[in-house]
Amino acid sequence: MLASLAAGGTMGVSAMPDSPPSLTSSPVLQGERVSFTGVLASMTHAKAADLVAQHGGEAAEHVSRQTTLLVVGEEGWPLEDDGQPSVKLQQAERLRSLGEPLRIIGESHWLQLLGLTERRDEMHCLYTPAMLSQMLEVSVHVIRGWERAGLIRPVKRVFRLPYFDFQEAASARRLSELLASGVSREEIEDSLRKLPSVQGGSARPLEQLRLLAHHHRVAIRDENGLREAASGQRLLDFDPEQEGAAHPAEPQEETLKFPARTGLPDWSATDWFDEGCRRYAAGEIDLAVEALRCSLMQRPTHPETHFHLAECLYRLGHSRPALERYYCAVEHDHDYLEAWTQLGCLHAELEESDQALDAFRIALDVHADFPDANFHVAELLTGMGRLEEARSHWETFLKHHPRGPWADLARQRLEMPTPH
Repeated sequence: MLASLAAGGTMGVSAMPDSPPSLTSSPVLQGERVSFTGVLASMTHAKAADLVAQHGGEAAEHVSRQTTLLVVGEEGWPLEDDGQPSVKLQQAERLRSLGEPLRIIGESHWLQLLGLTERRDEMHCLYTPAMLSQMLEVSVHVIRGWERAGLIRPVKRVFRLPYFDFQEAASARRLSELLASGVSREEIEDSLRKLPSVQGGSARPLEQLRLLAHHHRVAIRDENGLREAASGQRLLDFDPEQEGAAHPAEPQEETLKFPARTGLPDWSATDWFDEGCRRYAAGEIDLAVEALRCSLMQRPTHPETHFHLAECLYRLGHSRPALERYYCAVEHDHDYLEAWTQLGCLHAELEESDQALDAFRIALDVHADFPDANFHVAELLTGMGRLEEARSHWETFLKHHPRGPWADLARQRLEMPTPH
């Protein structure tokens, strides 16, 4: 049986009681042959191999009988494209079953072993939806959809703004990719049960898999609409083809259309909101707009509905109407941080720098450490040539978010010479 993945967050791992004692030699990895599996959250495999050498050990690309330590990366799960545990993890499990003194530890544990607590702490920073979008290369709307589905849970909220654990979000992305590629839920679940952290008692990845499988479910249509094939559960159905059959298609116009109340399902404001979000995620932006407007007919002061409608209108190229909807969102909730940030970004895009700065600064008045607003106001000030003013915002951003592409850009900006 594999050692349990230990201390260090949702993806960490710990040694089982029957594991050998902790490494105490000096240098700390002297005589150790170390291999890595999965994606490391803190650095590249090449950098990790250099650190092994610096601490007296030998880095090995493959797992063999000479391997004494396998470090499991904490950016998502160490699963292959077919859903199986990584080859190295399987080999390590087999060697341990044969009595080889090979230990398996998580990346966080390994960093702690080397005394790199700062790196370990960086791995467990909390991220806003926009930050996760950049780190994981998925849209912000996908991140919000994961939250609504329960795939990721905010560790904390500042007003409406959620902050997420990176490892949990990376896990959701990896499991989603596997399901989308055709790997069965049963295969993935079997592999997850072989992972050290799950054997150590963590049920979270299995719960994420169940939720993802639910959202990848197969639905069939009967005379009463859509239902789930497996359970018979009735699903919301807002079918563009049926709409089109009842009403001949009209030529495209530049004006924005408002849906008529007649002939629509008798849904609640929440039903329409959920349908709008689902249509947006499916790329059906026009239908998302209609659904969100239907929601607002019943609940006209709901800030999140205005916010999501603004997102849709922007995607359709209607910048000014989108701007007004963002303003509606902050009119109904002055502390809506993401809405203020979007207002700043949209004003900046429209080359209205003063209005953009005002919006960003209102966001920072509400939450001074808000990374997205600090980043955007710093970038705007940099573009305006106000580098000294931008510097404090770049530094605040890096203080809270030292990793990722935005952090790399922030460091580049700080290296720019300040004009005298």
